[in-house]
Amino acid sequence: MAAFTVLVLAVGLERVAELAVSRRNAAFSMARGGTECGRGHYPFMVALHTGLLAGALVEAWTRRPDTAALLAWAMFALVVAAQALRWWCIATLGRQWNTRVIVVPGAARVTGGPYRLLPHPNYVAVVVEGLALPLVHSAWVTAVVFTTLNGFLLVTRVRTEDAALTRLA
Repeated sequence: MAAFTVLVLAVGLERVAELAVSRRNAAFSMARGGTECGRGHYPFMVALHTGLLAGALVEAWTRRPDTAALLAWAMFALVVAAQALRWWCIATLGRQWNTRVIVVPGAARVTGGPYRLLPHPNYVAVVVEGLALPLVHSAWVTAVVFTTLNGFLLVTRVRTEDAALTRLA
C-alpha cells in the first residue's frame, strides 16, 4: 500500500508540473492572439483526472485488494510508458502544448514526434494511464469508472481539438 500511495502521489506531482508548464504555455499563446476553444468541458476534465488519483487511493485503501505481482509490475510499466509518451508530446509541441485548447493565428500544426504516428498521442497516454494506474493495486472500479467517463470526455475533446486544428495554417 505504501508503494502504491507513493506512486499515485508521484503521478499527482507530475500533474502539478504539467499544470505549471501548461499555464506558462497558455499565457505565451494568449499573448500571441490565441483563442481558447472548448472551455466548457475543461472543469469536468480537471475533476475527472483528480478523481482518478483520489479514487485509486480511496479504493485501494478501503478495499485492500490482493494484487498479483505480475499485474502490479505490468501495470506499473504501462504507467511509466504513459508518462514517457505524455512528456514526449509535451516536448514535441513545445510552447504550443497546454491542457486547454488554444489556437494561435498563423501557428503551424505540429506533425513531428509522436504526432507523425497518431493525431492525438497524448490521449493514448491518458487512456493507458487511466487503466493502468489504478490496476497497479487492483483498483478495478476506479479503472472502469475513469475509463468510461474519460471515453465520453475524449469524444468531446477530440472533436474540439480537431475543429480548432482546422483553423491552423
